[in-house]
Amino acid sequence: MENSFQTLNWLAIIAATLLSFIIGAVWYSPVLFGKVWQREAGLSDERLKNSNMAVIFGGALLLIFISVFNLAMFLGPKSDLKFGIIAGFLTGFGWVAASLGVLYLFERKSLKFFFINSTYNIICFTASGAIIGVWK
Repeated sequence: MENSFQTLNWLAIIAATLLSFIIGAVWYSPVLFGKVWQREAGLSDERLKNSNMAVIFGGALLLIFISVFNLAMFLGPKSDLKFGIIAGFLTGFGWVAASLGVLYLFERKSLKFFFINSTYNIICFTASGAIIGVWK
């Protein structure tokens, strides 16, 4: 099996995971879209303050790792920078953003909420594809 665990570049997967986590920390902070995202998600300051941040951040890091691992398995050992970027972008845009769009239409979520979450995913998957594709 060409896409076996032995052919994965675990350092690239870890680096892409950490980069996506950092992008999310900035993306959803007050510096960028945090307040707009919070309002569009219907989350109060009190609810955010009373959340178990260890579970949220730990869970987010684990789920990002699973997503990046999945992308690495999809890209395979012979990918390059160009294919990594294209496949990462298409994953973020064609699978994640499109799927979120369907859900958000039925959930009556705002277009702002869709763009904030979708663009974050497109950027992260594109960056992850680039890291996995280029780091041999």
